[in-house]
Amino acid sequence: MPINNEVRLLDKKWSAKTHWPNRLDWLEIQGMRGWARQRVTFDFPVVAIVGENGSGKSTVLQAAACAYKSSPRTWFPTEFFPDTAWEKIREVTITYGYTVGGKSDSRTLRKPTTRWLGQTDRPERSVRYEDLNRIQPVGARVGYARIAKIAHTETSSKAFAQAKVKRLSFVMNQNYESARMAITSADDDREVPVLNEKDIGDYSGYHQGSGQITVQELFKIDFPRYGLILIDEIESSLHPRAQRRLVRDLAEQARLQECQVILTTHSPYILEELPLNARICILRNSVGQAKVKEIVAGVSPEFAMTKMDDDVHPECDIYVEDEAAKIIVEEVLARHGERVIHRCSVIPYGAVHVGVALGQMVDGDRFNRSTVVFLDGDSAPSKGCSLLPGGDAPEQVVFKDLRERAWANLWTRVGRDGGIVRDACTKAMTLDHHDWVRYAANDMRTSPEALWRAMCAEWASNLSVTDVQQVLKPILTALPS
Repeated sequence: MPINNEVRLLDKKWSAKTHWPNRLDWLEIQGMRGWARQRVTFDFPVVAIVGENGSGKSTVLQAAACAYKSSPRTWFPTEFFPDTAWEKIREVTITYGYTVGGKSDSRTLRKPTTRWLGQTDRPERSVRYEDLNRIQPVGARVGYARIAKIAHTETSSKAFAQAKVKRLSFVMNQNYESARMAITSADDDREVPVLNEKDIGDYSGYHQGSGQITVQELFKIDFPRYGLILIDEIESSLHPRAQRRLVRDLAEQARLQECQVILTTHSPYILEELPLNARICILRNSVGQAKVKEIVAGVSPEFAMTKMDDDVHPECDIYVEDEAAKIIVEEVLARHGERVIHRCSVIPYGAVHVGVALGQMVDGDRFNRSTVVFLDGDSAPSKGCSLLPGGDAPEQVVFKDLRERAWANLWTRVGRDGGIVRDACTKAMTLDHHDWVRYAANDMRTSPEALWRAMCAEWASNLSVTDVQQVLKPILTALPS
């Protein structure tokens, strides 16, 4: 998907290298929850960290919150990483690099035994940390049940500025007249979110949707100039449009305030709104019996979703003329592109002129994600398209190659006697090439698709390097690095 205008403007300002005088550059954690000094680098003002539950996303946010002394609230490692009846935090270090006024430095928080050291040496910076408490329904929060009683009245409130109301309206796709955090006569400390719409009037968090509560709670904080904002699971309770618009709002605030936003997510919609250098994926790989974390930057949303799901989410759409070409490409990838086959989806498009039109779209960068268009080898070259190897129709290329190799090991792939395979395929080639597979399969008493896949697999096993590259090169070029 094309980068939205807010992120584009942010990227332009970030690329100038003359802004963001106060930033967290990188962070390493050692000795806690599977961390072994893997470095997480923050290379954009708004960075999204994605990964499975338990991969360590929240740990990164919490460690970042502890990197600074902050006003009015400073976070300490003991708040996030306490000793309990089940865990004793020992021999742990949190090392981080930061920049202040153009000068880079690093610090370390460490807990060799029972006490955290290095806390007095932390640099100063305004930090805001938003955890998942913001998504809890108002009525379920501790001490809030009694506030809902009708006898209580609103005694004061903190009204949102109209600019913030406008931002809130944009994200939620609503037209709010006002928004405020209200205090009642029942409790001086517990705020209640209140929204106002023209045709509805006031309605509080007791009657708001969870997404409205989530965003209003988030928007009640001010984004400090040059500050650090940390948001855990930003997409919680929000529908896709609201997720996208929230990222755009954050990008605008980051640009205006030159602040830094680090967030965690499981959402492809969040990732799609950000450039590659703003996406960090935490993987948990198995090495022997151990689980080892791996930090992968610049991932596509499809790659991230595939790593968190049992289903494959392709990163690249490969368009081919028909099912015959589809199977050819799949078998070449299965044989020679094992590392990328799971990242691709192969889709037949139909008539040649459709492929030519798709190629023109590729050439004009008009697809939302990586796209490759193949024409059959007997087609004329066309802008934005690649040709399948062989210089002829897929059936012509595969049948003729296998005939020259005396049908090679095709008989073992289809589970038929070699003589039956030879005779069926040879006789089929006396017909129009579009009928070859169907005729030969019928003679062998197998399905046309099973026979064609077996033929393509056998053909792909003996491809020249040049022919392999003719298929792989455009795909590798198109895939996000």
